[in-house]
Amino acid sequence: MTWAGDLVVVDVLDEDAGLADVEDARGRTYQLPAEWLPGVRDGAAYRVTVGAQGVTFTPDPGGARQLRERNKQTLLDFSDEPGSGEDRA
Repeated sequence: MTWAGDLVVVDVLDEDAGLADVEDARGRTYQLPAEWLPGVRDGAAYRVTVGAQGVTFTPDPGGARQLRERNKQTLLDFSDEPGSGEDRA
């Protein structure tokens, strides 16, 4: 079975430690070995594929833009006003 489609974007690349802080499309953050990410740099996006051969990270040139647009929509949908969605008498 193969699973594909999740998107990760490099937030911070720590070349000294050899680690990349990445965020996925669900807003979760991880640290990955930088050597796993081909052409790694700050802001680079990758599609994650999990299959019988293991996990692969494929560069996705438009992925960072896609993730930013998704995050903007999430912020637009969010309301932090007290009492929003409640009936007022």
